[in-house]
Amino acid sequence: MKYVALLRGINVGGNKTVNMKMLTTVCESVGCTNVTTYINSGNVIFSDSGKNRKALAQKMEMAIEKKFGFAVRVLVRDAKNIQALAKAIPASWQNDTEQRTDVLFLWDAFDTKETIGLIKHNPKIDTLKYVSGAIVWNLNRKNYNKSGLHDLIGTEVYKNMTARNVNTVRRLAAMLKVE
Repeated sequence: MKYVALLRGINVGGNKTVNMKMLTTVCESVGCTNVTTYINSGNVIFSDSGKNRKALAQKMEMAIEKKFGFAVRVLVRDAKNIQALAKAIPASWQNDTEQRTDVLFLWDAFDTKETIGLIKHNPKIDTLKYVSGAIVWNLNRKNYNKSGLHDLIGTEVYKNMTARNVNTVRRLAAMLKVE
């Protein structure tokens, strides 16, 4: 089965630096096959015969901490989930010079539509959409300073999610397609 592992908070501002080639080796060492990484923000596509996403994430977390010397939270989603998520995002929602669209991947304890209510946002500016496993956040870039997006840091939701922009999510969905 094909999966993507999303690592939280690596290679940001020089903190928790993880080399992607070394990360590939770490993932292979815990039994993952056909391992490839996408960009430097901690996206690992792989195959595994296991069906337990939590167990896969825990194996990766332990191996990453052993190799790199610091803890990194890992969220594992299967290809079906990522493809359904990408399909559910309106095609008009982009990440470009006019719009910002982020996908907040949620750990299980926060994977519910009610999580939107825990996020301070401005309904006149921010559009939030829950899709199984994530909240998609879209806004016009000219309104960023009025958005609640910058107030997310430090909240309980923030501590239990990892974000990717919509372009990355769409690319991961394409990479996970089963031939």
